[in-house]
Amino acid sequence: MALPRAARTQRRTRIQEAKEEQILEAALEVFSLHGFRGATVDQIAEVAGMSKPNLLYYFRTKEAMHRALITRVLDTWLDPLREFDAEGNPVSEIRSYIRRKLEMARDFPRESRLFANEILQGAPNIEDELKGPLKSLVDEKAEVIRVWAKAGKIAKCDPYHLIFSIWSTTQHYADFDVQVRAVLGQDQAGDGRFEDAARFLEQLFLTGLHVSEQPA
Repeated sequence: MALPRAARTQRRTRIQEAKEEQILEAALEVFSLHGFRGATVDQIAEVAGMSKPNLLYYFRTKEAMHRALITRVLDTWLDPLREFDAEGNPVSEIRSYIRRKLEMARDFPRESRLFANEILQGAPNIEDELKGPLKSLVDEKAEVIRVWAKAGKIAKCDPYHLIFSIWSTTQHYADFDVQVRAVLGQDQAGDGRFEDAARFLEQLFLTGLHVSEQPA
């Protein structure tokens, strides 16, 4: 990951760190609304409440800001999968993974849209991470699912498509939030929609995998 210019100085102050976070927060807002191509440094500077020259002291280019954000988002996005425990109970592990992914959809919708936009554009900033660390992690967790299936704890399934399906169904509630709320209507479009979604997806996946309730 390319560090902001201020991060490469010998003594990085708290003010510098705060300014970088201020800029990245503004960049996240602009990128999530307009995408990388539609966003400009001037827009980001305006949202950050600072001059363009001041912003460019910390991040020389729009690409540098986007790269810093997308790398951070990818790392955060993978945390729930890293916690997928081979020694755990399949019911508890799958249920926890679904719920954590939905919590992220609820709490980090801008980050989800930023990541989705990056993928739709061909992942120019994170292709190496997708083919490297991401693939390695998914391979590792796919083997966990295979072991569970071989032990008869869940039905046989393609572990990669199971993971892909959980990603797509949970992130839908962030990436297509406007559509979800419009279709559900005012009475069902509150924060409770995430709990409703969690219960439904638990039923969908756990029933589909023929996982019987086991003691945790």
